[in-house]
Amino acid sequence: MIGPGSGVGHLLSAYQSNGFYDELFGSASNPAHHAEAVRRRLGSLEFADLKRRASDAERELYNLGITFLVYSEAQAIDRILPFDVIPRIISAAEWARVEAGVKQRIAALNLFLNDVYHDQKILRDGVIPAELVLGNANYREQMVGVDLPHGTYIHIMGVDLVRDGEGTFRVLEDNGRVPSGVSYVVENRHMMQRAFPDLMQDIGIRPVDNYGMKLLEAMCEIAGPTPSGTDPQVVLLSPGPYNSAYFEHIFLAREMGVPLVEGRDLVVQDDRVYMKTTGGLARVDSIYRRVGDDFLDPLAFNPESQLGVPGIFEAYRKGNVALANAIGTGVADDKAVYAYVPRMIKYYLGEDAILPNVETHICREPEALQYTLDNLDKLVVKPVGEAGGYGITIGPRASKAELEACRASLLADPANYISQPMVPLSVCPTLVEEGIEPRHVDLRPFAITAKDTWVLPGGLSRVALKRGTLIVNSSQGGGSKDTWVLADDTTLARCAAERQQAFLQSQSQSQSQLP
Repeated sequence: MIGPGSGVGHLLSAYQSNGFYDELFGSASNPAHHAEAVRRRLGSLEFADLKRRASDAERELYNLGITFLVYSEAQAIDRILPFDVIPRIISAAEWARVEAGVKQRIAALNLFLNDVYHDQKILRDGVIPAELVLGNANYREQMVGVDLPHGTYIHIMGVDLVRDGEGTFRVLEDNGRVPSGVSYVVENRHMMQRAFPDLMQDIGIRPVDNYGMKLLEAMCEIAGPTPSGTDPQVVLLSPGPYNSAYFEHIFLAREMGVPLVEGRDLVVQDDRVYMKTTGGLARVDSIYRRVGDDFLDPLAFNPESQLGVPGIFEAYRKGNVALANAIGTGVADDKAVYAYVPRMIKYYLGEDAILPNVETHICREPEALQYTLDNLDKLVVKPVGEAGGYGITIGPRASKAELEACRASLLADPANYISQPMVPLSVCPTLVEEGIEPRHVDLRPFAITAKDTWVLPGGLSRVALKRGTLIVNSSQGGGSKDTWVLADDTTLARCAAERQQAFLQSQSQSQSQLP
């Protein structure tokens, strides 16, 4: 078992990873030398001091209102996302591979979306079953033939990664519709800077606080030049305060320096979008939408929607407003389509996938269904349309009754399910009531794409706080950690220069966003 070596100090002296790849220690064959300085500093802390600082951080989260909504808990709608103060460390070399893999994946997915809404060559060539795409609930026929700036459909993406027992990062799923969680990445960093400046000093951690400026730049770029020659007017469209990620909507609007609006604040006239202001109507050029396709425009999609803007799709189709993410991207992050992404990468880019998928069986296919039924107690079965960890059956940990219920669901609607082997997710030391224990983690890097792609250095490390559980989703009791991507002096100097440039640009751009 991987555990602390010499010189890590008393706090970590009894820690054991229980046979899993450990984010702070590595493994016997692949030790995490890059985390040595952090291990030593952590080990020198007193447990009581660590607990006190963690308690202070939790209280600050509450005071700042950094929350999410859980609809299933009628008695506790607003919840703080639990935050663990022991960071996850990623070396510069590891991150370089992750970053390259995320960029490659986004490039292929955007080419795929442009193809399926235009020539559909990948379907005619039989690389992906046509019925899997054209019959997908997230495929939007209204988008056929619509041309988008730079051919970019997924402007904001979160890629869920897990690290297996060998320490290899693998893609678990794609989030190309309205990926959430980036606000916690930035706020977690701010929290650590306030609570543990001694732990972070001179470590060489790449910054994450320029995400808002990068997002604003991309939103302006996809809007293109405005008729008046001024900077594009960007807004963030939210479903409103009852949405589970409303805190994030407020956070990102503030970080970009743009208005936060709801559907009722916008109106379409002559196929152009306007925002209602105290001074009259102000034209809107670019919208970061956190409203799903179905609810975006009652004239084009769900006629009962009260969240969207009547007529916005026609304005979008005619190129009079930019939307991020594009309508119809959901077909690319479907859990069944996910299994074909390595083939997309080969088809469009002529490359092997840098970040491999977790092996996936698509139960709509008879052989895959039979394999899943025959090995139900060894596999993880997931519904393709669910998120948040709901509806998952973890075969090796399920009861006989749960397995039989899963079998019945598979036989009733096989097309709604995929199955995967249970990956031995990596662990990270985590502060619990009893001390420091291993808990399973995943990683969601966030990327922004307009003409080019930029990947936020780090991402959201979600942690399964319950002992033994593999489900890290916040809705299922998971929390988060700060993710530290290490860098050499050259990289840090470049980052500092980019942050200064972004700050100077923001001074003029942010002013122009206010009506």
